[in-house]
Formats: sequence, C-alpha cells, structure tokens
Amino acid sequence: MKFFKNLSVIAICSLLLTACVSTAQINQEAESNYAKVKQEARAKSMLDTSSTTAHRIHSVFNKMKLYAERANKTGVPFQWEIIVLKLSELNAWAMPGGKMAFYTGLVDKLNLSDDEIAVVMGHEMAHALQEHGKSDRTVSAVTGIVGVLADVAVTATTGVDTEGLLSAGVDLVANKPFSRSQETEADEVGLMLMAESGYNPEAAPNVWVKMSQANGSSGLSIFSTHPSNEDRQANLARLVPKAKEIYNRKK
Repeated sequence: MKFFKNLSVIAICSLLLTACVSTAQINQEAESNYAKVKQEARAKSMLDTSSTTAHRIHSVFNKMKLYAERANKTGVPFQWEIIVLKLSELNAWAMPGGKMAFYTGLVDKLNLSDDEIAVVMGHEMAHALQEHGKSDRTVSAVTGIVGVLADVAVTATTGVDTEGLLSAGVDLVANKPFSRSQETEADEVGLMLMAESGYNPEAAPNVWVKMSQANGSSGLSIFSTHPSNEDRQANLARLVPKAKEIYNRKK
C-alpha cells in the first residue's frame, strides 16, 4: 500500500539521524516529520480516533507515558504522542522524542490483550528513551534520507509513488534502522517499563508466539528485521521473574 510505504519511510528516516546532532535537534526534526505523517493520514482518512481498538491503544499509552516520562534520562523532555492508523499491516513505531504510531492490524490480527499491547508499546518507547535513533550513520546515508523525504513530499501531493521513494524505502528497511543489540535492549527496557506501568510481563513471550504464527502470511511487519522470535521468547522468559517482582509491587 502506497500510504504504508510513505509512513514507513518517514519513520525510518527519523530514526536514521546522525549522532553528531543533539537530542533536541533530532527530536525537533522527528516532530516535523511526524506532523507530515499525521497530515497525510488525516487527508486519507487513515486516523482512527473512535474504534474500540484505538481506545485500547490510547489507554495503554496514557498509562505507560507517565512512567516513560520518569524513565527519560536524556536531559530533554519528550513530547509523547501517539496516533492510531487504520492499516492492516502488523506495525508500530516510535520516532525520537516519543512520537509514536500503532497500526490497527497489529492489535486486531494478533488479537492482542492490553498486556500484549503494553509489550509492544514498551518496546517502542524504549527505542526512544535509549536514543537508538542517534547511532552513527555516514554522510551519504543522511544525504539519501533527504532525498527520500523529498520524494515523500512529492508522493503526498501528486499521489504518484516515485521510483526513488520505493528503492530508498526498500534499501533503508533492508539495512535495518536498529542493531540486534538495540532490539534486545528495547525488549528488556520495555519489559521493565510495562511492568512498572502495571501490566503483566508474563504476556511478553506470548507476543512472539503470536508473531511466529502470523509471520508466514503477514508480509512486512514491525518484527521482520528484528532478532528471531524464538530468541526473543527465550530472552524475555528469562527476564519475566525480575519484571514480575516489579509488577507485583505495583498491584
């Protein structure tokens, strides 16, 4: 879907900003790109503000946001925000500075419980909190990103999916915006964050069971370039007892 490609590329572009730029500058750039996502989503009637799924996602986000704010050690306050997009893909993402999106397909197709929504929410929040978007990138990569954003702007106004947008989007996805170690860290930090927020961490391994079952037929998903589902299940299962102690203290 053209709109899905646009959103994915904008999100990935925001995540590939260089470490030489300050946190405040990166967050400001991400906020600008996020505004473009919202504008296009609104124009195409893709924003979901009223469904049961949207209400559940916002409820989990609002509860976890309070604890994410406390966990922010960057020295720069985040302006946390989330939108729910009426798209069937299994996807969610967070830009630097806490600008987030959840796709209805992720919740509806996997039949996620609120605890399972919190698993994904915590993972994406952790990427922002750990500033994984500031990892080193080359000047040529940044130059390419500028070109992609230009193509996104053209696509948004003309409705034509340019060759540059498609090829750059595929290249960026193939090169993985986050490393394996960053994904593992996001899993672990996110698990503790969801437990601190009052969600049962025992739900975490089951998310990857559901994803394993869906991977064969779902196509591109949030998890397609991450560590294997089996590895994540094992790592999260190892950490659940520690997270459960945090969760039990919050009950």
